Amino acid sequence: MTAFTFRALAYVWKRLDMRQLIYISTASGSSAGQDVAQAILAVSRRNNAAAGITGLLYADGKRFLQALEGDDALVERALTRIAADTRHRAIVILSDRRVADREFGDWSMAYRPPGADRDAFVGQVGALVAQASASVQATFNGFADLRRAA
Repeated sequence: MTAFTFRALAYVWKRLDMRQLIYISTASGSSAGQDVAQAILAVSRRNNAAAGITGLLYADGKRFLQALEGDDALVERALTRIAADTRHRAIVILSDRRVADREFGDWSMAYRPPGADRDAFVGQVGALVAQASASVQATFNGFADLRRAA
């Protein structure tokens, strides 16, 4: 594939009308921790890259907040796979909407290990959602602020 073909396909891919879903869940007992968050990130990157899904995964060892963007059927398949994962529970859909453009160009993760600088983490989350809609920014920034106090 030539560089021109790749850029043309990337442009078309970006311009598709797509689904954006945001959910929150709670880590299950032994699932809280850096190793589990890193394992989830690795699997998420592999699965979502193969499916053409982009988004943001926020993990702080206790909660997961995730945005998924892509084709309806692929986002639904990803959500079904996520719901079956025993490393977390109590999935609540916060937003499920159509978007004209991807708000997350690459798959990203914000993770705050225990003892990490809380203010720096909130800044990291803010940078990751800077190109997202105001409502998505408010969801992630508000959650990061709330978790900073925890």
